[in-house]
Amino acid sequence: MQDSFHGVIAFALLALMLWVGSQLRSRLSWLRASLVPASIVGGLIGFLALSLDLLPGYSPADFTALTFHFFTLSFMSLCLTGGGRQDAPGGGGSIVRGGLWLTLAWSISLGMQGAIGFLVVTGYDAVTGSDVSGFLGAIVTHGFTQGPGQALTYGTIWETEYGIANAAQVGLIYASLGFLMAFALGVPLARRYLTKGLNANRASRLDDNFRLGFFTRAGDDEGNQQAPGMGRMVSHPGNLDSLAYHLGLLAIAYVITHLWLTFVQGIIGNASPFGINVGVLFSHNLFFLHGLGVCVLMRMVIDRLGLSHRVDDETLKRITGSAVDFMVVGTLMSIQFAVLYALLAPILLVTVTVTIATLVGCLLLGRLSGNLGPERTVTSFGCCCGSTGTGLLLLRMMDADFSTSVPKELAFFNLAIVVVNLHILMIFAPIVPSLTPAIYLLVFGGTAIALIACIPLMLMWGRHGRASSPSSGWAEGVPTQGHAAAQSDSASASSPTISKGAAS
Repeated sequence: MQDSFHGVIAFALLALMLWVGSQLRSRLSWLRASLVPASIVGGLIGFLALSLDLLPGYSPADFTALTFHFFTLSFMSLCLTGGGRQDAPGGGGSIVRGGLWLTLAWSISLGMQGAIGFLVVTGYDAVTGSDVSGFLGAIVTHGFTQGPGQALTYGTIWETEYGIANAAQVGLIYASLGFLMAFALGVPLARRYLTKGLNANRASRLDDNFRLGFFTRAGDDEGNQQAPGMGRMVSHPGNLDSLAYHLGLLAIAYVITHLWLTFVQGIIGNASPFGINVGVLFSHNLFFLHGLGVCVLMRMVIDRLGLSHRVDDETLKRITGSAVDFMVVGTLMSIQFAVLYALLAPILLVTVTVTIATLVGCLLLGRLSGNLGPERTVTSFGCCCGSTGTGLLLLRMMDADFSTSVPKELAFFNLAIVVVNLHILMIFAPIVPSLTPAIYLLVFGGTAIALIACIPLMLMWGRHGRASSPSSGWAEGVPTQGHAAAQSDSASASSPTISKGAAS
């Protein structure tokens, strides 16, 4: 039995690092002020422990598979979660219009970051005489805009199918740096907006619960939020625990997805129409993408049969959130120090360039979006560097009770980005190394340029709609404190499910 413990202890180490990170976050004042989640703190500690060989018998490779499956689990549980009821917006105009501004920011970032990363590494090679693959710069967009799961997925495909050495490792490094950039720049930006009073929800503030990362027993006696419930029991514990029941639903989706991929692989074999290896699109490396479709169909069947009362969305959200936490800590612990050290210069060049470009883009689009521009700015920056969960965390600094329409815009955004970027996500991303540099830049850079050209249409829609036109002063149209309080009482405090760029 001793041999069976290696994988179990690897999982236990992930959980241990999460616990250590949560304790440090609650006890160290500078960590509380930074609002960095426990998953990042614990992941950095785990990375250092592995790099210093303080965990004998374990290496970064032991955590790569766990990271992949937690990413897949988070994606599939997200898609099993129902949409919920949409309430009236909180002062930001049309939810669809606001969601499209967020979609524009993310979609432009997806193409722009890939093109910039490719060009920066190509330029680095030209200046230094190095021979680093330009695609090791291109994968930054899958680490930043999409997150560690997609970076690992596409990086593994690029490595195994196209021989791009260390693509998965570099993708994980970019994803980790993206989370750090999101908080390093996003938190000060949100604080600046709060200081200037540019947030619409004037009643918003950071309570002790938010800073500590734990709910206090005093609850709202000190003006803090009371601890929310974790969901509704669906099955009787005398029969089956409700959590086990929901994990069983995900297990059904896992098995169906596996059988589907195995079946299709047996049919298509090594078919390569037009030089495209179709087998890559149906490999288990893209399990999350096919699992997404299976879970969406499962949820449609459940709702159509009138069995939605047998599924608790809050429980699924907790599964999603937990899987994201384990994915983030696993991402950091999967990084090999040797790869980071060998490619440190080009990785840092790409990271700095992409971060600056993304920040400028989010600032401009947020400003053009009209009312709730500051909220959309910090939210989109978090989504384009970290994850939808990161964007939601930054948003909560400015809209603590989610009384504005931006959280609901995020729910629309999670669906819209898949539709808008379907050609990249489903067709080109897995086969990027098979493209010539010109075609790659045409696809990714061209997509970004085409979406930038849509900005005037969004501005025309804003002028002719109920939403305000862009202005140099974001405070225009900001509700008074009393009005904000009324909105807070009437609006739903629910938040969208957490994904990574429709990908946490």
